[in-house]
Amino acid sequence: MAASILIVDDDDLLRRSLAFNLERSRYQTRTAASAEDAIQMARLQPPDLVLLDIGLPGMDGLNALRILREDMHLPVILLTARRRELDEVLGLELGADDYVTKPFDFDVLLAHIKAVLRRTAPSAQAAPASRAVQAGDLFIDPETHTATLAGRALELSPRAFDLLYALASRPGKLVTTDDLLAQVWGAEFAGQPQVVYVHIRWLREKIETNPDAPQRLLTVRGRGYKYVPVGG
Repeated sequence: MAASILIVDDDDLLRRSLAFNLERSRYQTRTAASAEDAIQMARLQPPDLVLLDIGLPGMDGLNALRILREDMHLPVILLTARRRELDEVLGLELGADDYVTKPFDFDVLLAHIKAVLRRTAPSAQAAPASRAVQAGDLFIDPETHTATLAGRALELSPRAFDLLYALASRPGKLVTTDDLLAQVWGAEFAGQPQVVYVHIRWLREKIETNPDAPQRLLTVRGRGYKYVPVGG
């Protein structure tokens, strides 16, 4: 059965274009021009995925995201037009599964959609859990989706959690950017290192005393990153 996608954007042309192209790609679609309408539609008939614009009239996309994620537990890809908005989303860490910046190529958006649907499918969620990791004063357990640093709970999005786990499970060892893309984002994201850069920056804000002079999450220039355990 085709996955259902709810498109939420106040741009009539964009909504029609996305619906047309997604249906050609064998997805079922519904559309809404406001967050209020989208939430009502999602409650009546939950979609498999929501494409959510941030800049909406009335209730904005960030408030809608809280409801869609916390109350309804729906996968959400944010559509954002400005870099400042993206920074705000990452800073607030409201739990979106992914983001795409406007203007975007449809094939790029389609790759993001496939990756999120694959990761959130029931079969993927039922896969055997990976082992918990203790790396210095960092403890991260994928089975319970919890992470603590020096006893302090870390609030992480699903993608940021997976990235931190991928690095901490190989403490002190280089993990290449390509390996992180393949492991955390999926094959569709090959050649898009910027998504790793953005999430690394956000993780440093969470776990480093001074994000501009990191001691734990280190860059290996031109190759990738490594997690260096501290404390413990």
